[in-house]
Amino acid sequence: MAGTTGTVETADNADISGNTYVMNGAGGAAARALAALKRYFGYDSFRPGQEGLVGTIMSGRDVLGVMPTGAGKSVCYQIPAALLPGITIVISPLISLMRDQVDGLNDAGLNAAYINTTQDPDEQGMVLAQAAAGQVKLLYVAPERLETERFRQFAAHVPIALIAVDEAHCVSQWGQDFRSAYLGIGEFIASLPQRPTVAAFTATATERVRRDIVTLLGLRDPVVTVTGFDRPNLYFDVIRMENKHKAAWVAQYIAVHPQDSGIVYCSTRKETEALAESLNSTVLQLRAAAGEDAAQSEPIAVAYHGGMLADQRGRAQRDFVTDRVPVVVATNAFGMGIDKSNVRFVIHHNMPESIEAYYQEAGRAGRDGEPSRCTLLWNEGDIVTRRRLLDTDNGNERLNPEEREVVRMSRRRLLDGMIGYCRTTDCLHRYMTRYFGEPDDGRDARCGNCSNCQSTFETIDVTDIARAISMCVHDVNQGFGSGKIVAVLRGSRAQDVVSRGLDRCPTYGMLRDVPEARVRDVLSQMATDGFLFISEGRLPTVHFGARAGETRDEGFHYEIKRVERRHGNAAGHGGTSRRGVGGPDAVAAQEAAELTEGDEALFERLRALRRTIAQEIGKPPYIVFSDKTLRDMCAKRPASPEEFLEVNGVGENKLNLYGERFLAAIAESV
Repeated sequence: MAGTTGTVETADNADISGNTYVMNGAGGAAARALAALKRYFGYDSFRPGQEGLVGTIMSGRDVLGVMPTGAGKSVCYQIPAALLPGITIVISPLISLMRDQVDGLNDAGLNAAYINTTQDPDEQGMVLAQAAAGQVKLLYVAPERLETERFRQFAAHVPIALIAVDEAHCVSQWGQDFRSAYLGIGEFIASLPQRPTVAAFTATATERVRRDIVTLLGLRDPVVTVTGFDRPNLYFDVIRMENKHKAAWVAQYIAVHPQDSGIVYCSTRKETEALAESLNSTVLQLRAAAGEDAAQSEPIAVAYHGGMLADQRGRAQRDFVTDRVPVVVATNAFGMGIDKSNVRFVIHHNMPESIEAYYQEAGRAGRDGEPSRCTLLWNEGDIVTRRRLLDTDNGNERLNPEEREVVRMSRRRLLDGMIGYCRTTDCLHRYMTRYFGEPDDGRDARCGNCSNCQSTFETIDVTDIARAISMCVHDVNQGFGSGKIVAVLRGSRAQDVVSRGLDRCPTYGMLRDVPEARVRDVLSQMATDGFLFISEGRLPTVHFGARAGETRDEGFHYEIKRVERRHGNAAGHGGTSRRGVGGPDAVAAQEAAELTEGDEALFERLRALRRTIAQEIGKPPYIVFSDKTLRDMCAKRPASPEEFLEVNGVGENKLNLYGERFLAAIAESV
């Protein structure tokens, strides 16, 4: 189960319960919601955070749900949509996501449709007519659609029960994937003759982005639910590696995981094409060298980036989501809202620009809750490239120069957080949750499910540098930015340093012999780890953080990571077994205990049947059933329709559609 129940609060921070709700006939409504969950999706209970959000929406109150990928955000508005009178408008950013969501809902027995640019005006008119006649419960549209007169006329004359905004962080300049069309959503809602309930959802939102979402979408006294950012089924791995070795590492990893589906992210279009081409030859050679049958008619990897023609991108995406091709090599243009549940690994060939970007992209692994791996390959060149891109990016043309500089400074701090992730010696899961503002819960800091907690790596003792930085922040009375702090410590003779008298500080020149980059890295890591705090605004200043006092302690010791872990090869620790793809021995052992050899054989038989059915109906295999549902079938081995309904993820409509064939396949294996 992804995530843990976290804070549920109103916009003014008044705590309320996330798992109870008050409305007319609350007990009956809760029972109806659970019945709908079982009927359409085949689950007996809600995941953490879902029940409270569903109940709040059904009671007519706005919500903002911040839930990690795979935690079930969609269910939070799909269940109310099934039960509320009227239609639910779902605002979704990508055409591919609309299609997959609609296919899945119709397969589950919920009437859903979409309107987008793949349809001609007549097709769009037919969908709108069906929706106006009450034949559609959920209508998916892109934010740009709200600006058209035809859709506004439609919306003004149909009973809208709920507006659900997916990927709501796109409304904020401070979030990942800002889309200006999202700024029009609030105005559209305000223009409706009768305001419906509004529900916004995202997987990646810091506190500042959450405030933006509430303000810019015009949410009214919303219940804000943050269920926790941890993804315990994901194994996080950070490996420092020179560029010339990365392609070979990726090829080796894919070669020893032939049954796994995965995404490899590259920073440039050129790299995606070159790496995909390399993988298609190298992986087959590696498998042949290992004595495996390397005959393969389909490619192993396809490239995907924004410079490709639309039909090329569409074909690459469909080949990947239908399991025709196991690996997609892509830029960050790929993946927002990709609903493929059985992605077993996400490898970053280069360091992303922020933790938000990395969390969202890596989070596309293991959406079904099964063990999956997220590996980041990085080197100092990635840092140089990212900093150069920041300095040359002109930003949003709608902003004035001062606003652009504020955004640029914010992005620099985001990049510092990403650099800190690469260098930290702390638990990578803990680093991620702390970054998003989730307090430590007192558990053992070693998760056992990341490379930092499992592996040995070399570190640099930077205790003296950290002490000097802390002392300098004190000397300048917490009144200057990180650039000035570094300049003072290194004894800069720059005019603005001398004219301000900063050359008279006791710490002036204390780190004259330490490379500037090292001082900056330690300062950034200290901010990430809570020893320092960097304010927001046009001129960010460095302040003491909650842990600042520790730097004065006699026993204070501080290290940052120096190099990659010593056993960082693709087939080494964490990469040897199919079910141990995530890496941790404990997870692999647990899975081995749960699934016998016969179960694995049945699982592969059911996967083959799922693939056949998916090809017959022209839909991705995961829409038929997820890997997790297939594994539950292996564990329970149902022998009747009634028993088949007890499998997690099997609803009534799917029983009617596929039950007979899956029951037959299970019976044959007994």
